[in-house]
Amino acid sequence: MNNRVVVGMSGGVDSSVTAYLLKEQGYEVIGVTMQVWPEDKEYEEREGGCCSLSSVEDARRVAHKLEIPFYVMNFRELFNEKVIEPFIDEYLVGRTPNPCIACNKFIKFDAFLEKAKSLNADYIATGHYAKIYKEKGRFLVKRSKDDKKDQTYVLYNMTQYQLEHTLMPCGDYSKDKIRDIAKEIGLSVHNKKDSEEICFIPDNDHGAYIKRQKPQEVKEGNFVDSIGNILGKHKGIVYYTIGQRKGLGIALGKPVFVKDINVSKNEVVLGSEEDIFKTELIADEVNFIPFDKLNASMKVKAKIRYASKATEAIIYPYENDKVKVVFEKGVRAITKGQSVVFYDEDLLLGGGIIEKIL
Repeated sequence: MNNRVVVGMSGGVDSSVTAYLLKEQGYEVIGVTMQVWPEDKEYEEREGGCCSLSSVEDARRVAHKLEIPFYVMNFRELFNEKVIEPFIDEYLVGRTPNPCIACNKFIKFDAFLEKAKSLNADYIATGHYAKIYKEKGRFLVKRSKDDKKDQTYVLYNMTQYQLEHTLMPCGDYSKDKIRDIAKEIGLSVHNKKDSEEICFIPDNDHGAYIKRQKPQEVKEGNFVDSIGNILGKHKGIVYYTIGQRKGLGIALGKPVFVKDINVSKNEVVLGSEEDIFKTELIADEVNFIPFDKLNASMKVKAKIRYASKATEAIIYPYENDKVKVVFEKGVRAITKGQSVVFYDEDLLLGGGIIEKIL
């Protein structure tokens, strides 16, 4: 292997310090920004986020400061096909997708890695907070040093080949330390705010975004209770997700939550908070990292969304390479389309897409 590494630079502090750390470690570093945003002034003029011209310029300035080559690579078409269109389609069938997971699977650790190979690089690097290491001939992923910033949840799809050719130096540092390093070496992005919105939705309103893209397919319908009584009108199912309480635009004199979405009837089912606690699910599109396939039941800790706490569960092999997950206690707002991700203490085991709630 050579020591050339292509760093995916978003213009943020994490990827900027990633490039610096790898250069300090003796790697030949090339900086690349992945251009994924649509050709639209609304995207290019927005402040911050990884889908803006200002972020490209931030990345370019950092590369200049670090004295490394810098390029912009166009992934627009692939990003639209693999991330944006499936995102819209999933919401239209009553599911709640995680576009960051699709982006990692198809863009960052697949197409980007292949592009890096064309630059004769042996590695790509990102600013993710996670640790990649090798043990007994297998590449593994552990939670980062900074528990609050840990990003292993969105990395469960990575293959052995991808892990072998990926570096994530931020995993050994706290976020505060990464900011300190950036400040010490004079990077203007040291205090840049983290981007938390969905990168291709400028106003962070996914329902309005989908309605703009597919106006004929987003229709008003009824809020109903569990036995079908009509409670009011909703704006379109794409505006809602399981467990949602805010933004329903309905007052019933008591707290109500989205319990289910009935696509065939264009109904949003409301219930009490008690109604949204479930204990079992089926996951599809499963990937494991320490081993290739689940052959027997296994005790794990499982997370059903990025920000949720890992919960005790048992996973079981299920038909067609799916996995059944049984939680020790009821878990709030299990949602189809989100990912369930499995851990053994700090070790990332794998995960899959929630297909069915039992």
